[in-house]
Amino acid sequence: MGKTLFEPPPLDPNKSQMENVLELTPVAVIGPDVFTNTRPLWHPPGARGIYGGAVIAQSLSAAQLTVNENFYPHSMHCYFVLAGDSDVPVIYHVERVRDGRSFATRTVQARQRGKAIFTATMSFDRIVDEAERKDKRKLEHASRKPNIKFPSEKLDDGPLGRLLGHAPLQAVRDVKITGEPASNPADRSVYHFVRSRPQITPEGGAAAHLSAFAYISDSSFIGTVPHVHNVPRFASIDALKSMLSQLKNPSDLEHQALEDYIRELEDAEAQKERAKEIERTETAANPASRRDKEPKVLGKEDWETGMVVSLDHTIYFHTRHGFRADEWMLVEMYSPWAGEERGLVIQNAWTRDGTLIATCVQEGIVRMKQDQSWNEKKAKL
Repeated sequence: MGKTLFEPPPLDPNKSQMENVLELTPVAVIGPDVFTNTRPLWHPPGARGIYGGAVIAQSLSAAQLTVNENFYPHSMHCYFVLAGDSDVPVIYHVERVRDGRSFATRTVQARQRGKAIFTATMSFDRIVDEAERKDKRKLEHASRKPNIKFPSEKLDDGPLGRLLGHAPLQAVRDVKITGEPASNPADRSVYHFVRSRPQITPEGGAAAHLSAFAYISDSSFIGTVPHVHNVPRFASIDALKSMLSQLKNPSDLEHQALEDYIRELEDAEAQKERAKEIERTETAANPASRRDKEPKVLGKEDWETGMVVSLDHTIYFHTRHGFRADEWMLVEMYSPWAGEERGLVIQNAWTRDGTLIATCVQEGIVRMKQDQSWNEKKAKL
């Protein structure tokens, strides 16, 4: 058995990369409402398994194939049970829990080797036409889009984007981070721009844009927790090289992009060392100046992320029509809580015109690498 249950067909040049990636194949021999990934799934560098957003999106796509045309998802609640293996096909089993006049419910279980790796429950509601809606009294409000300038439609990914760019999405990371580094991490927000690429075909319809958003929504999500604590994904060049040495398929990485990204890390480290040297010089010349400065986050300068794994994922779709996942979306991510080696992150996503597309919530395991003294102490217990 290979990465797919059936031999993948050639990529459809008339479809976007996202549509090709999310394509499903029915598996009637197993039963009704059973599907599998048509093409191999991406295993991101440094991750324990396949990209979670792909399983979220394909589960949504599978469920959408079983509801009436005028029903669209308004929420989905997912749990990551086991790390998915990119060398094994994923089988999606959809259960039609309920079909009502206004709402429909589906559960989807994604399995590998007969074991569940992912479960999701989704609720769909019937979209009524404008004439039926306009005369109704209804309560409406939405969070406002922050005043952040959107990027150009023609934008290069940059070295990190090319290095990790086997996903069919484009992102501009950290366009703004609110809150001082020394402030409470719960008061900080991180902003990114994201979109699917290239343009999704008209044949894909609203369902394709919803699944594409689901795919994108898992990108850099739980990683917000160490981010607002100023703990980098790769603390050093050695940490990056260590991660690369553990890759299943090192040949997947673009050599030039890797060189560019390592050069960026080296430049960043050099700037950090220069800043520290300037601070040491200023402090030596005027010891009192150190007391006058804004207090810094202590003890985290050399911390390194050990494990970041998503446990669950929830999407509340506020807009099902009128947005395109292949156009730039502004996403805000913030973490109201972290503790007990877990963290919670909330995400809001807006269109360029300020429409709130969705709100997402994710909890995950967030563990730091421990220093030698902690490991020695643990060994004595």
